[in-house]
Amino acid sequence: MIRLFKHYVPHTVLLLGFIDFTLLMLAAEGGWLLREWQIGGGVDPEASRLPNMLVFAATLELAMIGVGVYALDALRSMRFAVARLVVAISLGALLLALVFFLAPSITFWRSNLLYAMLIALLLLTGARVLLGRTLDGAAFKRRILVLGAGPRAARLEALAGREGAGFAIAGYIGMNDGPIAVADAVNRSDIVNLPAHVVRLGASEVVLALEERRNALPLADLLRIKTTGVHVNDLSSFLERETGRVDLDSLNPSWLIFSDGFSAGRRLSGLGKRLFDIAVSAAILLLTLPIVLLTALAVKLESEGPAFFRQRRIGLYGQGFEILKLRSMRQDAEVGGVAVWAEEDDPRVTRVGQVIRKLRIDELPQAWSVLNGEMSFVGPRPERPQFVSDLEARLPYYAERHMVKPGITGWAQINYPYGASIEDARQKLEYDLYYAKNYTPFLDLLILLQTMRVILWPKGAR
Repeated sequence: MIRLFKHYVPHTVLLLGFIDFTLLMLAAEGGWLLREWQIGGGVDPEASRLPNMLVFAATLELAMIGVGVYALDALRSMRFAVARLVVAISLGALLLALVFFLAPSITFWRSNLLYAMLIALLLLTGARVLLGRTLDGAAFKRRILVLGAGPRAARLEALAGREGAGFAIAGYIGMNDGPIAVADAVNRSDIVNLPAHVVRLGASEVVLALEERRNALPLADLLRIKTTGVHVNDLSSFLERETGRVDLDSLNPSWLIFSDGFSAGRRLSGLGKRLFDIAVSAAILLLTLPIVLLTALAVKLESEGPAFFRQRRIGLYGQGFEILKLRSMRQDAEVGGVAVWAEEDDPRVTRVGQVIRKLRIDELPQAWSVLNGEMSFVGPRPERPQFVSDLEARLPYYAERHMVKPGITGWAQINYPYGASIEDARQKLEYDLYYAKNYTPFLDLLILLQTMRVILWPKGAR
């Protein structure tokens, strides 16, 4: 993987993204040349239409990222890939219409745009037919050597066996630190020259997966491996990179304290984020006002009670605030004010509520909380005080998720379906900690783009 602005991106995704951008540029040029040939006109110099081509390629590339063209299911299935490419190109056409309205100097003729999009669909689909199996092959997987052969090493074995894993395990070395949990592990005492063994296996990285690390770190071995040019990593850092979340099972306080992350130097990016929140929340409140009012009317007509409701949530630094939402449940959804987890196919949800929850329309009034500064567009979802008290007592490091401002969408929301249990909360906490630790404007942009995928293909919305 390659680290971009503190966030890890698989080599295969970067390579495919570069290929796609090149093909989009070719499609834009092809559409232009086809139209010129059709009308029998002379071909303008390439430099004169380069801005148009760049805007075309960049807009469609962003749409492709947003709808999940580079997600695992789309990379492994042609059916998913083609479906999402069609949606991405259609969405890209709408975005380009807006861009061309704001900047007429870089516009395409309508026939140019149609030709370019058809060519783009053919080229992008063809690239996936030709490269699909190659990108998922062993040639693009990093080979790692695991120091350890116990349950922690077995976790890596299971992770490497999953579809889409970006690494393959070259071998395991038993370090006499506990019971053996993986097959084919070689005992350290049977290896005469460990650095030579690492090189012979073709490993580019060594992962430390010992069961007991106190007074047991093989410092001499690690030093020799490091000086051969092979990267050495601990289990927590490796899992964070490969899964996009902070693994609670392998986590210890010292790793959180001394690892890279939770940077305090965020004043400039924080100011930019706040200005973005103010501008976009004001625009959303203005533009979606008719939708909100019509939905509020539908809510009132279907069931008794107010169309909007306020609910207490926990925000930045554990401070409470109230969010405003469109009501999607019956007025008597919670008896006596006792907080209850939402369930799949929850009977308390009204018919209008089922629709607005899937389309996220019920979340639109929360833009007011963003405008007030109590929330941001991107961040961990704020929970209710009753749930927070319970989760802080049962989940380690839960309070640390409140060190960043809560958001309407977030890293956990785009990577994990709606949670309705302690185990779900634990999984989402791992994603929230990753976001808090690795926050950058780049990660915010990535989350905002991929929120479109969640809206278009909702999974577990409740």
